[in-house]
Amino acid sequence: MASKPSSSTLYFQDMDELQKVFNQFDTNGDGKISVAELGGVLKAMGCNYTDAELKRAMDDVDTDKDGFINLQEFSQLFQSSSGGDADSELKEAFDLYDQNKNGLISSAELHKVLNRLGMPCSLDDCVRMITSVDSDGDGCVNFEEFQKMMAATANNRTTTNTGK
Repeated sequence: MASKPSSSTLYFQDMDELQKVFNQFDTNGDGKISVAELGGVLKAMGCNYTDAELKRAMDDVDTDKDGFINLQEFSQLFQSSSGGDADSELKEAFDLYDQNKNGLISSAELHKVLNRLGMPCSLDDCVRMITSVDSDGDGCVNFEEFQKMMAATANNRTTTNTGK
């Protein structure tokens, strides 16, 4: 039986991809994420956290206790979460995109979230992305299709890294 892929493997193809996500949070480009930057990006994604919740999250991730999250700490966040319930983490990621909470990610929802995150893409690009993983042909991605897509991503990375 294959070992369970880590969350960092599920979400990021490589360090370049991780750096791109980090840069989305690091809005002033100083190489570190402040509590205000963290809160701003989460708010843009539709998540509303209290100042106390943001501070608690920062305290958990900021291992060197300098008041900021650097790339190494950001990377550790994803690597350390691999011990948790991967299905639960995948559901949280899925729910981020499922804006109307109907159990499906539409092209319009994908377009809206990606653009909010500062990753401009056209609606046509989003339609193509959805179509590439839409195995039942309904024009949307359900959680099962999302899981398969993420598992395939992890398997491709494992195969690429091991040379098999």
